[in-house]
Amino acid sequence: MIKYQLVTLLLSVLLCSEGCRRHHMSHSTGPAPALPSLPDSTLATLPATGKIDSTTTPTLSTRPGIEEARSNVAEIDFRYLTAKSKISFKSRDQDIDNANVNIRVRKDSLIWMSISKLGIEAVRGLITKDSIVIIDKIHREYSVYDFPTLSKQFNFDMNFDLLQALIVGNLPLPKRPAQKVKNERDYLLLRQSEGKVLVENYIGEQDRKLKKLMVTEQPTKNTLRLDYEDFTSLSNFLFPYTSLVTLDYKSKTDGQFYQTLLRIKHSKVEMVEKSPGFPFNIPANYKRRP
Repeated sequence: MIKYQLVTLLLSVLLCSEGCRRHHMSHSTGPAPALPSLPDSTLATLPATGKIDSTTTPTLSTRPGIEEARSNVAEIDFRYLTAKSKISFKSRDQDIDNANVNIRVRKDSLIWMSISKLGIEAVRGLITKDSIVIIDKIHREYSVYDFPTLSKQFNFDMNFDLLQALIVGNLPLPKRPAQKVKNERDYLLLRQSEGKVLVENYIGEQDRKLKKLMVTEQPTKNTLRLDYEDFTSLSNFLFPYTSLVTLDYKSKTDGQFYQTLLRIKHSKVEMVEKSPGFPFNIPANYKRRP
């Protein structure tokens, strides 16, 4: 059976093994289309509501400030969220097709995941504000990571809030000064920066949902692209039931650029008020990986 490592989790959105080779992953939705060019164009604001409202339409105006633009994005609010999903993952070292994953999130606190293949649980992971713990049940091993170390290793500022936002389809950065906010075809393009990272958020004009996300680490040109699809009504919010992640990065080992692809398709998502439970225990006979 394929060895499930850290990249097998949804954390793969930002992490991949150093040996990932450039690949193309085929699936029913096809490859992610290229991002549109960014010519100067008319700037726009969005309606001031955050939930579904088909009667509202965007209005043209002068350039909005970051506070105004961000407050008008339809983001998802919840206490607990659960999801049953399928993930497909491809890199040089791994090729995983339609593995089952159960996801549980306690807002701003915990992300719990269980990944199985052929009816056997292979990996269980727990992400907190401070750490990431992965249990490999096939090889009786576990690994512990912290965000500062991972951020340094992969040249991305990674944290819990970013991962939570990527799971539910919210904007990944907190309120920061925007470099540019402009109307780009059918999107409101909101550009933000944090340190050496540039984030480009493509927000739908009609439903005010984040549709595309491009993260670029300036010195290395490492890029992460996320495309959200299959938006479905969930507790008066629009939730993306399909996510396609493309990570292009330069290896520190050989200086070559490689690609990792991840596709997540949810079959069932629920927002609940009571805790679904986050069972997590490391058996005493499991060895910690260095």
